Amino acid sequence: MEPQTVAPILLFNGNGTSQNDVAAIEEILKAKGLLYDAANSIQLNRMSESQLMSRRLIIIPGGNYITMGDSLTPETAGRLRNAVRGGVNYLGICAGGLLAGKADCNSLNLTSGVKFNFYSIVNQGIHKAAVPITCVNTPVIEHYWEDGPEFTGWGHVAGTYPDGTPAIVEGTFGEGSVILCGVHPEAPESWRRGMTFTTTVHDANDYTGTLIDAALHGTLLPHD
Repeated sequence: MEPQTVAPILLFNGNGTSQNDVAAIEEILKAKGLLYDAANSIQLNRMSESQLMSRRLIIIPGGNYITMGDSLTPETAGRLRNAVRGGVNYLGICAGGLLAGKADCNSLNLTSGVKFNFYSIVNQGIHKAAVPITCVNTPVIEHYWEDGPEFTGWGHVAGTYPDGTPAIVEGTFGEGSVILCGVHPEAPESWRRGMTFTTTVHDANDYTGTLIDAALHGTLLPHD
């Protein structure tokens, strides 16, 4: 019997994740022809460190980062941290970015103690918006944002919010490459209802592909 092939990408779809966001990321992965496996909280809790190390990239999507983190055991968080330290790459989108920091829940702390805050417009009572993100050597693209973080204090800045705080950052943890994104470039057209965007969903989705490619291969995004 031929040994079962392990997909290079592991996508978390467990407790606290936005199933709509999981589906949006899956659409991008399928469109790019990338093989992936999905794992819920129970499955991820059962995975050994060696099983995690067999992957090239772990993607943690948006959702409720506290529920996501607390659905995993501290031992699982430790195994995930060790896997990234050992060379598995990590892409955290929105809540997945918060979970990568030092958070008020069972988090991964891939940032050596740096804790992230939400983008400042939440202080104005805004929880969903079309937000223009300025990236290095890339035209400004408006992305769907929903209670997403900013990443002051960690990594190289690859994209900024209008107030100048980091919206997309990249760095390393041990041997692993880490990319964190506070907006949802993977968002489909249906998420944009009732909002006005000046750039297309195609442009935003294409940028998701750029993030995934960089995270999968451990290559650098243009950054300051």
